[in-house]
Amino acid sequence: MRTQAPATTADAVASDNELFKIEQRGIDLIPLEERRGRAADLFWMWMGSNLNVFYPVNGALVIYLGLSFSQGILVILLGNLIFFAVGLTSLQGPKTGTSTFAINRAAYGPNGGRGLSLFNWVTCVGFEASGMALIVLAGLALLGEVGVHPSAWLKILLLVVSMTLQSFLPVLGHRTILTAQRYLAYALIPLFAVMAVVVAGKAHLSSIHHGTGWAMIMVAVALVISAGGLSWANTGSDYSRYLPPDAPPARVFLWSSLGGLLPAVLLEILGAAIASIVSTASDPISGLPKALPGWILAPYLIVAIVTLFAVNTIDLYSSGLTLQAIGLPLRRWQCVVVDMVIATVVAGVTIFNSDFNRLYSDFLGLLIVWLSPWLAIYAADWAIRRGRYEPADLLRARGGIYWRNGGFHIPGIVAQVVGMVASCMWIDSSAFVGPLSSRTSGSDFSFFMGIAFGGLTYLLLARRSVRREVVGITNTARQAVIAEPRIGA
Repeated sequence: MRTQAPATTADAVASDNELFKIEQRGIDLIPLEERRGRAADLFWMWMGSNLNVFYPVNGALVIYLGLSFSQGILVILLGNLIFFAVGLTSLQGPKTGTSTFAINRAAYGPNGGRGLSLFNWVTCVGFEASGMALIVLAGLALLGEVGVHPSAWLKILLLVVSMTLQSFLPVLGHRTILTAQRYLAYALIPLFAVMAVVVAGKAHLSSIHHGTGWAMIMVAVALVISAGGLSWANTGSDYSRYLPPDAPPARVFLWSSLGGLLPAVLLEILGAAIASIVSTASDPISGLPKALPGWILAPYLIVAIVTLFAVNTIDLYSSGLTLQAIGLPLRRWQCVVVDMVIATVVAGVTIFNSDFNRLYSDFLGLLIVWLSPWLAIYAADWAIRRGRYEPADLLRARGGIYWRNGGFHIPGIVAQVVGMVASCMWIDSSAFVGPLSSRTSGSDFSFFMGIAFGGLTYLLLARRSVRREVVGITNTARQAVIAEPRIGA
């Protein structure tokens, strides 16, 4: 019988997943007695997280690429189908009781998974820094409404205040986050509805470009994919791991997917309409509000700040869990504090740059290179093993069925490299243009290349060995049942 090694420095923690109480558990397995909640809770959590000002920005960026409004709608609908990947990566949490990048060790090995965890940590911190920068910009604009002039020292002060406020929910943890996001969704739905009505009266859709070719359409699809569901798929099980093991998979999948898909689609369409009013925008704070009447500017900025805190909460919580998956011997809440400080420093650099949208677009374009093959490999591994894991072995520092070649699962590592190379071959971004992109009028199939080559390579290399692991897990489970004492024996 395998024994579980400690997953973090917090050994034998008590149940602390309560409202307004600091959650002590990190990637360590959630005991059955602490598993509760409903799959529908994930809908409101993802809804509250995705009702934010990033999505109107994404919709506007689609139009600024030269697409017509009808082309923009098509791109938004197609690109946001990737939110079903969030549902897919939420299925493993209830079965294992641990986080996404602890489960990730099954495909890459404990040591191989550290590298992928590092990629994920950088991605989360990048989004955190972007959110912090926008919070400061919104704060400056709000203070400007009452006559306070911006200065370098004021930016630094707002950064420090924002960092302090931002740390509150992620430090408290899972239960508090789910509850806060639910009530935030209740409040934000009518507010964004009012904003949509105001914009509808001013939109001039006929003034938008008459359209562009297929190459630029694929660039726009890649942008929507990377800015939406793909960048959330790496966190799915972080929030589903407290559900009971018998939580209906279909409900977990649908509620997690729809909670992000619906607000993303509607807000990006709103952003596309805003682009017919504002011909260009350097960021969503100083640019997009030009489409709104003066009386709504201050409420918009307040809503922007609140929604940015909400989306950063999710990133900070997951980045803390990911830092533990890398192997840092800190408690979950301590990892959150470390990430918050680093993100604040990066945000400080960002707010002194004049072109937020360019930096944001470059960031989105490059993260697709590693996330697309990772998603394919993670999903392929789950499918091959039919969702059967040995949870205790996922958290072993050494040994166990996932240790394999010194802690590395070679098929997973090879498939990741192949997928990343393939993605780079057909990417179009200001930071890097792949050879296939330059030969096809600047098109971008980086997501599809990463998915196809990463996933197929893993299936070819790992199918037999992973199936043997599943047989071993099944046999161990049968032996445990046979050896279990029976009443009356």
